[in-house]
Amino acid sequence: MKKTPAELRHRLKELVAEETPRAVALRRQLHTLPELCYQEFATSACIRGALDDAGITHADGLAGGTGTLAFLPGASASAVGLRADIDGLPIIEENGAAWKSLSAGRMHACGHDGHTAILLGAARVLNRLGTEATLPNPVRFIFQPAEEGGSGGLRMVEDGALDVHRCGPAVRRIYGLHNFPGLALGTLSTRCGALFASSDRYEITVQGQAAHAAWPHHSHDPIVAASAIVLALQTIVSREIDPVDAGVVSTTMFHAGTATNQIGSSAVLQGTARALLDSTRQHIKTRVTEVAVAIAHAHRCEAHVRYFDGYPVTRNDDSAVAEFERIVKNELPTQHFAHMTAPVMGGEDFAYYAEKIPACFYLLGMEDGHWKSARLHQPTYDFNDAALSHGIEAMAMLALADRAT
Repeated sequence: MKKTPAELRHRLKELVAEETPRAVALRRQLHTLPELCYQEFATSACIRGALDDAGITHADGLAGGTGTLAFLPGASASAVGLRADIDGLPIIEENGAAWKSLSAGRMHACGHDGHTAILLGAARVLNRLGTEATLPNPVRFIFQPAEEGGSGGLRMVEDGALDVHRCGPAVRRIYGLHNFPGLALGTLSTRCGALFASSDRYEITVQGQAAHAAWPHHSHDPIVAASAIVLALQTIVSREIDPVDAGVVSTTMFHAGTATNQIGSSAVLQGTARALLDSTRQHIKTRVTEVAVAIAHAHRCEAHVRYFDGYPVTRNDDSAVAEFERIVKNELPTQHFAHMTAPVMGGEDFAYYAEKIPACFYLLGMEDGHWKSARLHQPTYDFNDAALSHGIEAMAMLALADRAT
């Protein structure tokens, strides 16, 4: 029997309330076993177990083995996609919670345990709704490995995560979320266009000539040359990028020398570059090499640059953002829509889905009067379990209320 919109909202809230304790327990279980890129075997087993327990159809082994797709049927001819990332980070956790990481040197410092629990909760809630009435849209749930630098989103797309031959009809529009400390609990925030920056990295090896530290005139000092390169790279953004544009060049690693009384023969720099425009991204890439080579030469050294293209800019589709805003304002009255005034300079491989189909990535608020977390990628970070019900309800309603165009 078809439910009215009001009945659907009411029933969804009931089911979310019933599912939330399970989601909290699952989130904390996942937090104890963080796994790195393409090694998420225990995490994937937990996901499959939760899907099997609910009787939800799924396909396994994507993206090298740890990616999972799940599917629920619906009335529309095309599906709504919902995506969560599942991997952890190589960071030593400094929390004292009972669910602290049990894996040495690894933790969920970006909240992917929460993202996974939210998507599983949404799948289970929608599955129960589907037993009571036909879902208006088929739904594809994408549990993606290796977001943290492994381009898992690209491999999922290449393995057909959005295509018609995988788990029902093709995906017409996709939604994804990221928790965001500093944003109020119950707030959902996004914007049109660029949301996250491109994310590239570089490695610069400066080759000089070694000498005893007491006779520096016998050396071609790579440490001095590399230091000058670090400083010169900062002028790419401050003096070559339009001030109303945005770019980042951050040299974050500097390795040189093996003894206090010797000037070594080489130094190695590594860092990251970010941009919101493709033209700016290309300019930074070109200039990192040019600046490094020229500065090294001025110090009688040589610079060898390796530049690694990372994630592209994550761009939201205007129509997908409009649909997201409509759904939040009309169908989620207890949640608050907030327009993002500016993009975030972090990288996100949701970009690969957004390159293929209309997409909306949004931020989920975490802050309330009882909980305040460290920022993302910090050793004291933890996900606020109070945000799980908000995330589950939002993801489920997006799947229910999205309108085919």
